[in-house]
Amino acid sequence: MSKKTYTKRDIAMEVAHRTGTTLDKSARFVDEIFVVMREMLCDDRPNVRIEIRNFGVFEVKPTRAKPRARNPRTNEEIFVPAHRKSHFKPGKILKAHLSKPI
Repeated sequence: MSKKTYTKRDIAMEVAHRTGTTLDKSARFVDEIFVVMREMLCDDRPNVRIEIRNFGVFEVKPTRAKPRARNPRTNEEIFVPAHRKSHFKPGKILKAHLSKPI
């Protein structure tokens, strides 16, 4: 089974088709949406949450430092500093569709 990878251009083409606009206009619109979302998620606040109803929630959460993490290759103990991580939680509609048996 092969995997289908969609790009921003594919999304822009579908938006252009559904809205009846040009590919150039929809590509700029889609690109700007992702730029705004990226800037919001890269904000300096420790907790950031973008909720898109009927789709899902993008969150940035802080992690704790790990003073005794282990490098799996060398088995050496290393210190991993506290950082922030991204998380996506699908909304009800997306979750219900993905949970259907194949």
